[in-house]
Amino acid sequence: MKSALTLNELVGRQNRHTRWELVERIPLAFSTHHPQGLAFVGDYIFLSSVEVLEKPLNVFDPTLSTPGRGLGHMFVTDHAGKLLKDITIGAGDMYHPGGIDFDGTNVWVPVGEYRPKGKSMMLTIDAKNFQVTERFQVKDSIGWALSNSETGSIYGGNWGSREFYAWNSDGKELDRWENPSSFIDYQDSQFAGNGQVICGGIANLPQSNGLGDYELGGMAIVDFVNRRIDYETPIQFFSKAGHVLTRNPFALTSENNDLFLHVAPDDGFDLNGTELLKFKACN
Repeated sequence: MKSALTLNELVGRQNRHTRWELVERIPLAFSTHHPQGLAFVGDYIFLSSVEVLEKPLNVFDPTLSTPGRGLGHMFVTDHAGKLLKDITIGAGDMYHPGGIDFDGTNVWVPVGEYRPKGKSMMLTIDAKNFQVTERFQVKDSIGWALSNSETGSIYGGNWGSREFYAWNSDGKELDRWENPSSFIDYQDSQFAGNGQVICGGIANLPQSNGLGDYELGGMAIVDFVNRRIDYETPIQFFSKAGHVLTRNPFALTSENNDLFLHVAPDDGFDLNGTELLKFKACN
């Protein structure tokens, strides 16, 4: 009998030649808006999303930027994609949820302003009763967050994951370090043990013909203890709407040493709306 490999070991076996074979497609028959994070919690699937009511202007110019208006959602579905709960999250200008993860009790989700260097609140949602609790606030736009279930530390990345953070459960900053990689911007993540986090994300690269951007996807293993990126690999597969698989929501599972990638790269207003897609890594 083969010994079971960890998610980190399975991710480390993937490369640009990996073929991602679609094994399941679950349409979501409700207004999903712009999905951000994905987590599997027993019989439930949690999907965070932002509904933009008024687009922010001059997002990258702090002297001219406007916050816009919107609503943050945490959708809870069953494994067939049926909507069970739509939880409104955030307050005021902090309406943009990020990537999420489940620590065994709670789903952690940051909700921030829709602009770099904004403010964010860190929330947890009880996976049994769906109670939302604000844990602390951060003076930065946090794009994803999770709990190190082994130590209680909270990890996160800011806008584009250009910087990484570690906090205690009360929000005291324990560590902050610059991302040494500019390969992709991590959008969603999950804890993998021993201070390591597996992230998925995207880089929008301009095309030479001026016909818009090319979406480069990928995933990485980030070591928060030793402040380094242990592994990165591109993903060059796309949805029916033309989005790279790791555009936003991202989760990994394994079975019999097979690695499965779960994603929802398309928005509710894209072709076919949002679908939960499950891919098997084939080497």
